[in-house]
Amino acid sequence: MSVLTYIESKDYKAKKNSFEVISYARALADQLSTDLVILCFNIKNINELSNYGPDKILNINNDELSQFNVQKYAEAISKASSKLSVSHIIIGGSTDCKYLAPSLSVKTNSTYISNVVSLPSSLTPFTLRRSTFSNKAFSDVIIKNEKIIIGICNNSFGLIEKKSSPEILNLEINIPESTINQESIELSSGSISIADADIVVSAGRGLKGPENWGMIEELAKILGAATACSKPVSDMGWRPHSEHVGQTGKPVATNLYIAIGISGAIQHLAGVSSSKVKVVINSDPDAPFFKAADYGIIGDAFDIVPKLNEKLKSFKAVNN
Repeated sequence: MSVLTYIESKDYKAKKNSFEVISYARALADQLSTDLVILCFNIKNINELSNYGPDKILNINNDELSQFNVQKYAEAISKASSKLSVSHIIIGGSTDCKYLAPSLSVKTNSTYISNVVSLPSSLTPFTLRRSTFSNKAFSDVIIKNEKIIIGICNNSFGLIEKKSSPEILNLEINIPESTINQESIELSSGSISIADADIVVSAGRGLKGPENWGMIEELAKILGAATACSKPVSDMGWRPHSEHVGQTGKPVATNLYIAIGISGAIQHLAGVSSSKVKVVINSDPDAPFFKAADYGIIGDAFDIVPKLNEKLKSFKAVNN
């Protein structure tokens, strides 16, 4: 029985978080003494996937699968899983993967465990550790089903390179017409999605209005970051809902999270707590976010951010 990992893609390229998913899947396959199969859709350059140790790669080229669709993706992955005799399916922790997992679980008759943070501590019984209560605690879960879908937390495992020469599979996967439907997808305005970003620059009501977001977008562009916002900002229509991060929005587990003009409501803090380094810029010294921050700057964002942008530009000009 093989381990299969589904790789997310965008614009015919594997998403950044995919390499962590492959690294985890490779380590699990080694632990189970079995082979690792990568499944992806319409990726043009699959060679970079071989840097992380797959034994086989199944790249399904199908125009019907060019855009994420739960019904179509679940159908394709379940059919591939059946043909390849897969016991474990590894997916990421993105919003799309969490949306996909329940349908895939039903189609493959598998047990789905989300927010997994480490490899199994035991194979008999199969035991996984997952984060709970918005990353405030952990629970160990025993799975008795032989078929398991594991959704790993972003930035919980890291990248482990292991060069291989995988076999390229050619399987015919037909998607029934009944599974094809139309879905509305809201895209964020930034050039980098929150799910793919190593750095996120987020802002709140402290910016006073949508007309002041230019300096936030400029900072994000300089850093190669995604832009995000707090819930009140998206509720007021200053920014799209796709940029809302927090417990009630998109969870963020980036290497660097910069919060500008965000006081730090408990729901927001819960959603960004997995980020490795948190930087806060706020004029209120009593803002709750300072207690959760690794670095804090007390001051007016309209004074600090433009100066920060200029300093970063100068630094990049000298060091590039």
